[in-house]
Amino acid sequence: MRTFTRPSRQRGVAVITALLLTALAITVVASLFWQQQVQVRSMENQRLRLQTQWAMRGMVDFARFWLRQDNVTLTALDGVWATPIEEARLDDYVDREKVDTEKFDATVSGRALDAQARFNITNLAAATGIVSQPNVQAYQRLLSNLQLDSSLAQATADAVLRARPKPRTADSGADGKTPSATPASGGSSEPVAFTQVEDLLAVPGYTPQMIEKLRDFIIVLPKPTAVNVNTAPAEVLSAVTDMSVSEASALTLSNPRKKFVDRLNFQNNINGKKPIDGVEIDVKSQYFLTVIRVRLDRAALDAQALVWREPNPQRTTSLVWLREN
Repeated sequence: MRTFTRPSRQRGVAVITALLLTALAITVVASLFWQQQVQVRSMENQRLRLQTQWAMRGMVDFARFWLRQDNVTLTALDGVWATPIEEARLDDYVDREKVDTEKFDATVSGRALDAQARFNITNLAAATGIVSQPNVQAYQRLLSNLQLDSSLAQATADAVLRARPKPRTADSGADGKTPSATPASGGSSEPVAFTQVEDLLAVPGYTPQMIEKLRDFIIVLPKPTAVNVNTAPAEVLSAVTDMSVSEASALTLSNPRKKFVDRLNFQNNINGKKPIDGVEIDVKSQYFLTVIRVRLDRAALDAQALVWREPNPQRTTSLVWLREN
């Protein structure tokens, strides 16, 4: 029988130990490379994120530039501000040195929308601290036009009024509390401040499906605004007047390039119909939505911005908010 001497057994142990140490070293090195790769990818993602945000800001500034070129006394859909940008490559607008091995695949797209073409939920509460019943009636009509529950209009107005900060008056008490002359129905100790359409989900009766259906027809703006009859869709035009949806559609489709120069010109062209008393309409706008999409390699960014254009000769614009989707 063959026997193993002590030196041969020691050599075997040494070989196994060497293999284990080699495997351990490979594992450690692989782990270090993996951590380095993760760090590099994280830095690349941060770089792409910053570049997409830079492009997004550029699109907002681009929209503000064109709004300053527009006529502040008349806002219509044939304005240059309403021209969309469809998948424009950044290389077409950025003067930069190109590297042969570099892959720079970046596109931007966007469009400006008239925010005052939509019904402003803020209008439901009057500045005097009471519910605006004419605007409640208009919102009821809009909900009916969209085949939604029109009874939600009053509940929404009550919620908007509760959420509005109470102004201090001469009748305010020593504790700073202002008595309410016309309290809204219901009540809540912690009212929700309405800043976007999704906040309507706090009002009982609204569902996410309803919000999606309403999204293109309503908006929450910082202050009450008039509806622009030059840009409003038929459903909104019907809501703020006594026209039916079909009559409003016929008005907008008969001559899509037609612009109403003032309120009287609009009333003279709606065949004896008239706006709802107490609901403001206009032919110019101050608030605009900018919808932006940026694609940079594997990074993508969708955003919306609300821009306010002051009604002054300088046409000053300011960014109200910017929200990334």
